[in-house]
Amino acid sequence: MEKDTGGTAFPLPLGSETVEGQEGMTLRDYFAAKLLPAVIGSLNGPVTGEEYPGDFDHYAECSYRMADAMLRARGQ
Repeated sequence: MEKDTGGTAFPLPLGSETVEGQEGMTLRDYFAAKLLPAVIGSLNGPVTGEEYPGDFDHYAECSYRMADAMLRARGQ
């Protein structure tokens, strides 16, 4: 299991067929994807576009920082 990503979010049983090199999303990506609606929901009003250049990058970075904190809390 990779320390920086938490490994795969939905690991397949041993012996399962996979597409070579494709193991699915990481636990870090899964956490970040689940957190993004909360990050955006904390804003004032709907998000239909970037009000300022880089807003979307900032929201994504916040989600990944929170995902990293969740992995640390799990002891990964």
